[in-house]
Amino acid sequence: MDGVHDLGGRQGFGPVVVEQDEPVFHADWERVARAVTFAAVANVDNPSTSKFRHAIERMDPAHYLSSSYYEHWLTAAATLAVEAGLVTPEALEARAGGPFPVSQPVLVDDVAVPAQRSARFGVGDRVRVRNMHPGGHTRCPGYVRDKVGVVTSLEGEWNIPDVEAHSHARVPDAVYSVRFSTEELWGDGEPGASVNVDLWDCYLEPA
Repeated sequence: MDGVHDLGGRQGFGPVVVEQDEPVFHADWERVARAVTFAAVANVDNPSTSKFRHAIERMDPAHYLSSSYYEHWLTAAATLAVEAGLVTPEALEARAGGPFPVSQPVLVDDVAVPAQRSARFGVGDRVRVRNMHPGGHTRCPGYVRDKVGVVTSLEGEWNIPDVEAHSHARVPDAVYSVRFSTEELWGDGEPGASVNVDLWDCYLEPA
């Protein structure tokens, strides 16, 4: 789905602030949030990292942009727990001592499950990313869609996340590291610079 979580290449958000020697956790509650997340995701129907990521993507945009990394995790864990019937919204709010926003409902009930196939591309092949705008989860960032790149390596086979997030199916697909020139992506990119993106075979077509 296209939303505020997919900010690659977008402008207007100010400079990227890099915290030197950033700790893994900034507060003790973040440690708890991480542990709770793993427990919640493991106990939902059809658990997967794709389902977890999609729960983050479904956050209200204003909430997403104003919350921290581990707040995203905690919101996703709570959302999946509510949707699985493990806890009620009322119980969450009672525990939190006030409103506890969960993510918006899933808009895609199911997706087409493609047949498993062998890798179609090799190192050095030019590929174009399909110009698609799925309503559900995807790992294909918006800024590479309809762009041409070159396969630099094969990264093995991994389950298609678009399918895994919305069904019980597990469909392995070849994943490639694809190099794009910054000029191809943004027109006025720095000459000679490039960006590599890991992309599933089903996102690609011959260029």
